[in-house]
Amino acid sequence: MSRTIKRGPPPRRPVPRRRQPVKRVTLAQRLLAKVPVSEETIRKAVTWTILGGAGAAVLAVATYVGVPGMIGTAIAEQAGHAGFRVQQIEVTGLKRMDRMTVYAVALDQQSRAMPLVNLEDVRAKLLRYGWIKDAHVSRRLPDTLLVDIEERTPAAVWQDNGQLTLIDAGGVLLEPVRPEAMPDLPLIIGPGANLQEPAYQALLSAAPALKPRVKAATWIGNRRWDITFDSGETLALPEDGAGAALMKFAAMDGSRPLLGRGWLRFDMRDPTKLVARKPGLNQNHALADPAKAGDMGSDPASGNDADGAASDGAAAPGAVQG
Repeated sequence: MSRTIKRGPPPRRPVPRRRQPVKRVTLAQRLLAKVPVSEETIRKAVTWTILGGAGAAVLAVATYVGVPGMIGTAIAEQAGHAGFRVQQIEVTGLKRMDRMTVYAVALDQQSRAMPLVNLEDVRAKLLRYGWIKDAHVSRRLPDTLLVDIEERTPAAVWQDNGQLTLIDAGGVLLEPVRPEAMPDLPLIIGPGANLQEPAYQALLSAAPALKPRVKAATWIGNRRWDITFDSGETLALPEDGAGAALMKFAAMDGSRPLLGRGWLRFDMRDPTKLVARKPGLNQNHALADPAKAGDMGSDPASGNDADGAASDGAAAPGAVQG
């Protein structure tokens, strides 16, 4: 018998190994390798940075469209519904100004929820009123606004174009005055006279003996004063040295009375002399200074008048002009 000889598979040819590509290390990888932080930590940091930037952008957009403000307003309104809402207003320091005006200003709010009341805005609105020199506004939880007012003090009445207005010592306008309700205060007359009130008070302080007798003062040509006394006479003061002239007139009146003796007008615009006028006459008379001469000039009721240089003799305006 013949034998069948089994042959095995042909031997496999050796396959040449492929060369593994050499990994190139980049400069960034080299730098990261030197950082004492794991690569995983760096990846997380980068991820959180990206997420944080995106969140900041979203927050910026929300702020731009007013989302936080809406949320805050909603929370404040809820506080108002819970009882923190303006229900009462307590006003102190008010003596002359209308109290209802202060209430109206304090309640002029978009919302009466206590957290939403703008205290500085209330104060700013109050300071627009002439009577109010200063104001302090605060909250007293749960439902009360406190308003403390410092009022201005009236110092004079200003007349301009027939209108009477109460003013303080700084010339600030307080409120209109009706002629039939004139207060017992000095009267100043003329355009811009209210702005001269501080200087006018200083002028009167130079001659305190005459101050009680001053009925009115007219600001002439935006440069000088005419003083009207309660006995009817008018004293024209110079533009410069008005205080010294008024002191001199007070000394002369104290030495030998001038006021209440029938004179109509005194003129001291020339500081070297005092010129007087009698009622019904256009002629002026110079009165001697008692410090330099013993005679003051004759009484206006007599026919013997002192001689002297004449001034322009402008007629004095009345105390109240129509």
